[in-house]
Amino acid sequence: MHYLDWLEHLVAFDTTSRRSNLELIHFVQEKLLNAGVEVRLTYAPHEPKANLFATLPSTDEKREGGLILSGHTDVVPIDGQKWETPPFQSIRIGDKIFGRGTCDMKGFLAVCLSLVPDFFNMKLRKPLHLALSYDEEIGCLGAPLMITDFLSEGIKPDACLVGEPTGMKPIVAHKGRSAFRCRIHGKAAHSSLTTLGCNALEHAAQGIGYMRSLADHYRNNGPYDPFFDVPFTTFSTNLIQGGNAENTVPAFCEFYFEFRNLPEDDPDPITQQINTYLFNELLPKLREETSDAGIELDTLCAVPAFKASEQAILTKISRQISKEQRLLKVSYGTEAGQFQSATIPSLICGPGFIEQAHRPNEFVTLDQLEKCREFLLQLVSRFSAN
Repeated sequence: MHYLDWLEHLVAFDTTSRRSNLELIHFVQEKLLNAGVEVRLTYAPHEPKANLFATLPSTDEKREGGLILSGHTDVVPIDGQKWETPPFQSIRIGDKIFGRGTCDMKGFLAVCLSLVPDFFNMKLRKPLHLALSYDEEIGCLGAPLMITDFLSEGIKPDACLVGEPTGMKPIVAHKGRSAFRCRIHGKAAHSSLTTLGCNALEHAAQGIGYMRSLADHYRNNGPYDPFFDVPFTTFSTNLIQGGNAENTVPAFCEFYFEFRNLPEDDPDPITQQINTYLFNELLPKLREETSDAGIELDTLCAVPAFKASEQAILTKISRQISKEQRLLKVSYGTEAGQFQSATIPSLICGPGFIEQAHRPNEFVTLDQLEKCREFLLQLVSRFSAN
């Protein structure tokens, strides 16, 4: 199938992260199996979702080495967005293909899948792998399971290209992201008798203030990397809820916060610093007011930062093909850090632009898809020859 036909099929599956992706995965699995491609599925432990890891063997059928082309199958919701085209249909208007996921990142997947016959005809000297993951949009939850699975089977690729939308320019670094939910348990009381209660909302505000103090510290003191659009590690509290009446001291409050760290900033000491404040400083203050007070801190995701090596073969070949020599870095996260953490050198490069993703009337252009096609044909051919 042509990549536009593949894109039409992929967009038609509503794979919003809160939904299953199994219909899409099984559709792709069937097509690849019929083409003679080896396919492995790894299922989510508690949800109807799966990763797909497919292998086009080398001519000598060796399992080691080779390149991964990686992309996620889930998309962000359309809730509250005003679309001018049906979001789960691939609609071509001029040079643009509209539909949820066309840019992020079913366009890349469509190009990869359309090239399977071409890849077979190359008579690859190294295996080529296609990796389709679930739940990237809500914390890169699926890829680690897939990585663990193929490594346990003795499959150790040489490199991984993550096809997030970059305008077909190689991205060599991104920040890490750690996200948390903090729950403060106090004690309810009538608001005229504040000394009988423990105000969970006010103590949560102190916790939020501490997160802001960390944000100010990194903004003012660095470290800094001018190649990022926001050149320092950031902190943000993004959601808060608590209380049940305007005349009641609230017994409960929860807030969600995150930090996005530069590759040079180790996230573990930052997380430990937050834990120390919450449990060694804030919690004793609550328990001065009620012995039943408590704090819960849950880690929602911990996406590692990513930094490519300029000496890696994948980086060198990608720069040669794209003719892009600038150090391009992004603040959003991808699965590249997870592959890199598994000692698989990685790079980010794919069709479309991040500004076109996650928005109503999301689109990718035919020009970008065609550039992706030409890039991948050259990349796979050159990488297999090394």
